[in-house]
Amino acid sequence: MKLKFFTITFIVFSSIFPSYAWEKRDLLRNATSLSSLKEQLVLNQKWVTYPSYSNRKGWDDFTGSAKESIIKRGETALNYQWQLVKATDYLHYDRTGERYNMETIYNANSNAFSDLMLAELAEGKGRFMDQIINGTWYYCEMSSWAISAHVASGQSVKSSLPNEKENVIELISGETGAMLAWAHYFFKDEMDKVQPMISSRLKENIQRRIMDSFMNRSDFWWQAFDALPSVLVNNWNPWCNYSVLQCFMLLENDPEKLAKAVFRTMYSADAFINSNHDDGACEEGPSYWSLAGGKLYEYLSLLKMGTNNKVSIFNQPILKNMGEYIAHSYVGNGWVVNFADASPKGGGDAELIYRYGNDVNSTTMIQFASFLNLKSGKEFNPKSNRNLLGVLEKINVHPLLVKQSPSIVTSKYTWYPQTQFCYMRRPGLFFAAIGGHNNESHNHNDVGSFMLYSDTVPMFIDAGVGTYTKQTFSDKRYDIWTMQSKFHNTPSINGYEQSPGAEYKANNVIFDASKSTFSADIAAAYPKEAAVKSWKRTYKVESDEKITITDAFQLNEIKQKNQLNFLTWAKPDISKNGLALIEKNGAKLQLQYDSNELDCTISEVKLSDKRLSGVWGESIYQLILTAKKTSLEGKYSCVIKKY
Repeated sequence: MKLKFFTITFIVFSSIFPSYAWEKRDLLRNATSLSSLKEQLVLNQKWVTYPSYSNRKGWDDFTGSAKESIIKRGETALNYQWQLVKATDYLHYDRTGERYNMETIYNANSNAFSDLMLAELAEGKGRFMDQIINGTWYYCEMSSWAISAHVASGQSVKSSLPNEKENVIELISGETGAMLAWAHYFFKDEMDKVQPMISSRLKENIQRRIMDSFMNRSDFWWQAFDALPSVLVNNWNPWCNYSVLQCFMLLENDPEKLAKAVFRTMYSADAFINSNHDDGACEEGPSYWSLAGGKLYEYLSLLKMGTNNKVSIFNQPILKNMGEYIAHSYVGNGWVVNFADASPKGGGDAELIYRYGNDVNSTTMIQFASFLNLKSGKEFNPKSNRNLLGVLEKINVHPLLVKQSPSIVTSKYTWYPQTQFCYMRRPGLFFAAIGGHNNESHNHNDVGSFMLYSDTVPMFIDAGVGTYTKQTFSDKRYDIWTMQSKFHNTPSINGYEQSPGAEYKANNVIFDASKSTFSADIAAAYPKEAAVKSWKRTYKVESDEKITITDAFQLNEIKQKNQLNFLTWAKPDISKNGLALIEKNGAKLQLQYDSNELDCTISEVKLSDKRLSGVWGESIYQLILTAKKTSLEGKYSCVIKKY
């Protein structure tokens, strides 16, 4: 299915889709066979195009103007003291639900190691080798490379304290394995000059912890080997497969073993592609894009490199749609459409977007990448991280990126018919609404919600998500206020909020480009106790500066007064009857309502969580319109416009 993004042509889409995206495309397995893959794979790391460690001119040319900054950053780690992750650091997650105590230590070690590696590659004088060896030894001594928040999901001992007999592959252990595989590739000879057991022990650890574990186990949930349409496959899948693939491509030289391993990753990655809608929208939001669609791209790019371009599916429309989502979801001034757990800002590395756009032949992505690069206004300074391959590719393509023309998406409409995301752009206004269901990846109960930006300033907002804790991904998730529908721009019906689950969804979702309307019956998003027969919410962008919100409803019985909830960045001024004035950073909007039908109140939401306050400040606000009268059926109407 080829997705259409609308500019001039007006088409009406009506959609009622299953709760989960699932289409058995199996694009990777259909692109080759195991026997063919054995012949297509490039052996003995000859697919690697980066200079060898000893090729000093090659590295001088490769790092270019970034060489000095890379070396300076490595110098800060020359005296780095490798930090022990203590048993109590792991157990802190079990005891408090807080994960960053352990992760802060782990990440500091990883950042130092990657800085040292890149600095040694750039300089090539051996100055950083002892510290690289220290880091290598440190990782080999660890009981596990998995982090405290994830380790229990892959071991029989359900504790955040790792069991050294069970090698768990999760996001960070996989990424660490890949980083160390590059250390082995680039520095094996240098390590051997000091003591051959260093490189041999490093290889044995990667083999045992990542490669053997991947081949011998099928119970990691992210592998999704037996995934059904009812199974949620999220960004863990491409992220972990990308790391595993690097380990095998860098260390395995037996043709039979390599082919079996690579094909096994393809089988797994197919499940992620199968679980995505044709429209390509990222349910997890833009800030997750680089770790979902972006990680799938990195995996596919590596597969393409490792087979000398013989295994590639970049011509498939879904891949282009998944890539262009990140450009279409950009509002301006760093703000993005942040449904689900996505952050309101960020969501794309310019070089990654450029690489992706180049492979799927997307001018939209290439020009957006150029825009982001120019907007940063910073001298190119590629910070290293555990994804060393990503950093190397960033350095590799940057000279090509700076030659591109910058542009952002300005089309009047973007419509994702299966995911049910709708964007409408007008001069000075950006409107986004969602249908969907309440069991999407990183879900919030937000069926029928919307966001509105005036002159790129978020005015009616989605707060996003706070700092991740154990509760965030537990059965207590929806006790967190940021996940609840009353803290989104949705109604409370008969005193009830929306419920979590795939069955709580929007029906009769219609985007009509000719009328500039998005509508959905959101009654099914509420529990039976809400006694709602139908609740049709319609958004109409009537002009460049006016949006009408209409709620037409039918109830089976009356329990409590209905409420229309709105979440705003600025504190609304409700001193005038029938009017709420909202002003922030020079942008001004007013919400008009019928004061004969609705009472208006505001409530301050104080933000104690640093992840939230770092974006919005100390507070955001609920603007609540409460029905003055009760009835089994009726209609509420509000108008939002500039003033």
